Amino acid sequence: MTINFEIIGIFFIVLMTLSIFSYLYGDNPFYKLAEHIFVGVSAGYVFAITFWDQIYPNLLGRLLPNYVDAGYTLDLTYIIPLILGIFMLFRLIPSLSWLSRISIAYIVGMGAGLKFYAIVNSNILTQIKTSAINFSGTGWEIFNQILILVGVFSGLIYFFFSKEHKGTIGKISKLGIYFLMIKFGASFGFAVMGRISLLIGRFEELILYSSKDFNYASIVIFLLMTVTLLFWSKQTNKGK
Repeated sequence: MTINFEIIGIFFIVLMTLSIFSYLYGDNPFYKLAEHIFVGVSAGYVFAITFWDQIYPNLLGRLLPNYVDAGYTLDLTYIIPLILGIFMLFRLIPSLSWLSRISIAYIVGMGAGLKFYAIVNSNILTQIKTSAINFSGTGWEIFNQILILVGVFSGLIYFFFSKEHKGTIGKISKLGIYFLMIKFGASFGFAVMGRISLLIGRFEELILYSSKDFNYASIVIFLLMTVTLLFWSKQTNKGK
């Protein structure tokens, strides 16, 4: 007798999908099981990817080039990130946890410096560049650029709190509110559309796996979960 691991995997996929959907019924053991599995698998996956794609080739590949063939030569300066990484683990030892502050300070300082450059370059300078009007373009292009400039200016005025929003300032800030609401509405609609697409994909898989070719996996798991949740709910109500 051979074990069909593909069918077992399909049953597991259906179980995890319906377990997440079961939260609509309420917080229950199936949802908690799926939640813990998701967090555990995600943490393990990220750890494995980080080690084999970053630490192993970039750190060990430079400190131990004779043993780790990653295409690098010996570079002893990488002892510094190794020490900083070890210091981070010292948070688990109360008497040595203060050493982790050195690593955290380095990460925060380096991150702030890199983010400052990225934000100034991408958010401020690029925004100023895209807000400029190119009068050599077509009439429609000029109109779009003027519309962008008006939206940027009125949006900035809305967040200008040094002067009370009355008169001309108040009218411009109100126009900025309209631009902001359009932006937030479009972003929310785009996010909802993406989530609905994912939901449709999950339903299509559940319908597919409910066929005879997959041993009615969706139907079987759904019935078992329904019976189990009804029994669990009954036992919980008795305990109260």
